[in-house]
Amino acid sequence: MNCKLVTLALLISQVGFAESQYTHWINYTAANGMPDDKVTSVAIDHERVWAGTENGLVLLVGGRIERVFQPADGLAHRFVTGVAVDSKTGDVWISTFGGLSQYSGGHFHNYSSSSSGLANDIVYGVGLQGDNVWAATTAGISRLNVRTGEWTVFSERNAPLHEPWSYGISVSDKKVYVAVWGGGMLEFDIAGEYWKPYNDPDGEMEIVLFRNQGLIHDIVSSVSWNPDSKMVWASTYFGLSGYDGRNWHNYLSTDSGVASDFINAAKSVGPYVWACTDKGLSRLNFKDNTWETYRVNAQSGRGEIIMTDGNGKVTKRETLTALAHSYILNIDVQNDDIWVATAKGLSHGTISHKENESHANLRSRR
Repeated sequence: MNCKLVTLALLISQVGFAESQYTHWINYTAANGMPDDKVTSVAIDHERVWAGTENGLVLLVGGRIERVFQPADGLAHRFVTGVAVDSKTGDVWISTFGGLSQYSGGHFHNYSSSSSGLANDIVYGVGLQGDNVWAATTAGISRLNVRTGEWTVFSERNAPLHEPWSYGISVSDKKVYVAVWGGGMLEFDIAGEYWKPYNDPDGEMEIVLFRNQGLIHDIVSSVSWNPDSKMVWASTYFGLSGYDGRNWHNYLSTDSGVASDFINAAKSVGPYVWACTDKGLSRLNFKDNTWETYRVNAQSGRGEIIMTDGNGKVTKRETLTALAHSYILNIDVQNDDIWVATAKGLSHGTISHKENESHANLRSRR
């Protein structure tokens, strides 16, 4: 093939790859209206975005901070750990360090261990499944049926919980998945009302011996069900695990493009899996095994994208804007928009085609 044609084909492929990258970032911090820089959680509800911080719940509408909710407004506790929005009713459920809050019709209704069937007031995650609200607490898993008002508590007495410290919830139409700190991942069958545990097969808390023979580690920080791929993903402090119902797919920083093995949360949508790590935001395209990591360049302060192809080849590019911080705690995705919770602010990432075009022109001149 003609050398010019080869070069043109390569440029076209590079431009196509770049067009799917997030190169434009807007950050929200304490300097421009956030109640706290540390953002723990985020949930997108069409044009509304809900962000949990260590000092209240933030509502953004159309990219602007609309309101901040704190205990004086009825929120159960100022430290918000998770947010879930009911697509049918519009109600917002908030997990906090002081119980579970329901925001409905402009008012809060709170649930605590002393006033309801909540297992513990320290609630790390919340998930919605039909008429049921699931809460991950430090003393087990609580389920509230909002139609009947009935509570069910799952602890080491009636569930395979090696540790009661539950950390995150993700639901599908048939299953509920729970991340357990030191206890692996639990799967609840909704129709059969029974639990199935998934644990690290080697039992080693410090190292990974068997790469794809099971859950990569028992310290699971979050779970994410993907309705498109029918896979569940578990983030741990020792790597990333995906399960397709038959096989495990595990990733370490030493053998993949994930930025770090210390992963605070995972989110899987379409062909992508996002890993929120302590060294950047990594995205895996599961179909072609390519990776991108978004982080702040320590020297320039600009954005940096680290790309790893299916053969392990690494390339880098710089962007004019960057995430608020490279320590990532949570993420939510809606179409091409991503909202990222970091240790130093909330970041909104979009695909800037103008910047990608300039980048492509620069590469063509080279």
